[in-house]
Amino acid sequence: MTRYLSPNNNPADLINLPEPRYESSCPVESAIRSRRSVRDYSGKPLTLGEVSQLLWAAQGITSPQGERAAPSAGALYPLELYVAVGDVENLPQGIYKYHPRRHSLIRIDDADVRAKLSTAALAQSCVRDGAVTILIASVHRRITGTYGRRGIQYIYMEAGHVSQNIHLQAEALNLGTVAVGAFDDRSVKIVMKLAEDEEPLYIMPVGRKR
Repeated sequence: MTRYLSPNNNPADLINLPEPRYESSCPVESAIRSRRSVRDYSGKPLTLGEVSQLLWAAQGITSPQGERAAPSAGALYPLELYVAVGDVENLPQGIYKYHPRRHSLIRIDDADVRAKLSTAALAQSCVRDGAVTILIASVHRRITGTYGRRGIQYIYMEAGHVSQNIHLQAEALNLGTVAVGAFDDRSVKIVMKLAEDEEPLYIMPVGRKR
């Protein structure tokens, strides 16, 4: 673990993630066929390698030019990933932000906020019960500055690409997840300590299947 100056200029912990794997025993066709929304989890912890793989599939760097795992209009990449960690081996509880270029996590806070996030998500228990909960957020101005109002549509498209990547990677790891869109935006921003210009789009709890 190293020290890092976070985007809001506060000192933060930078945790390097294990290198992602680029091959698995689960063909993409099998993951597509088996993918289901899963809201009930076993309560067993995830490994740091599994968290690494999920985040890489969502927004990881996949080319020397810095292109990512999910397509983005104009390669402007308006999305940010936050993770509420509750039960991961060798990773303390807390709020983390994913740093794609470093394939690392920036530790924002050391509190387990899954229960508060569940309340903000209209008391959906799956948000509380996942070993981790991934939040997809957006900085709209990164793309609206180029595409104007049309850029908002591109943001939602990109969030869908990222969500599906998480779904399929979770299935390949024999994990369960669900895309949650029902929540109070302002409450989620407060709980997850988002910057004022970051807007929450999707909440995705992930856990081991029962």
